[in-house]
Amino acid sequence: MSDAIVIIPTYNEIENIESIIRAVFSQQKGFHVLIVDDNSPDKTGECVKKLQQEFKDQLFLLERKEKSGLGTAYIAGFEWALKKAYQYIFEMDADFSHNPDDLKRLYNACAVDGVDISVGSRYVRGITVVNWPMSRIILSYGASRYVRLITRMKVKDSTAGFVCYKRAVLEAIDLKKIEFVGYAFQIEMKFKAYRKGFKIVEIPVIFKDRTKGKSKMSGSIITEAIFGVISLKFKSLFAK
Repeated sequence: MSDAIVIIPTYNEIENIESIIRAVFSQQKGFHVLIVDDNSPDKTGECVKKLQQEFKDQLFLLERKEKSGLGTAYIAGFEWALKKAYQYIFEMDADFSHNPDDLKRLYNACAVDGVDISVGSRYVRGITVVNWPMSRIILSYGASRYVRLITRMKVKDSTAGFVCYKRAVLEAIDLKKIEFVGYAFQIEMKFKAYRKGFKIVEIPVIFKDRTKGKSKMSGSIITEAIFGVISLKFKSLFAK
């Protein structure tokens, strides 16, 4: 039984799913993997089921009926993991933009150094992003600066989706009250943990844009993030 599980949400990731699963299981540190699949038309879920025969009691699949947003996928994964004995619960993308080799560094920050949340950060040491167009770098970096300005969090990459949470953090946050489902979900989780006094540390990583499959980024996701941050800050002023 591993003490750590990596949650990977998927929708049409057939080109990446087997490779990313094998990459996680090739790590010297033993991780379990939970795939949360939103009924991918390309049969991502079927591929995972076949791999489960090889990785028994290590690879798990949570199937949902439809595409319902990144945030709800992670919430479903968190709730699943909290029913088990995992002490360290990870978020990671399926498309190799997050390097599985960095999992151990995020794990050590929490399990060895004792922080509550470790974030694989693109901006803690300059800008470490590869293969993104300049327009997207400006948007992402600008969004993180905007979040710091509004929320006063010291996290430089608040929109990062490569994260390790200690179990106690997810138990302390009322997951049923998480409002956002897209880009703003990552901000909301970090902000609520910050408000509860949990220690967040950023671990520098190199972020590479996907080479296979299609990005799920959309205009509505960006809009949610921009206005969601203001909403989060405003509500926090009246929270007990």
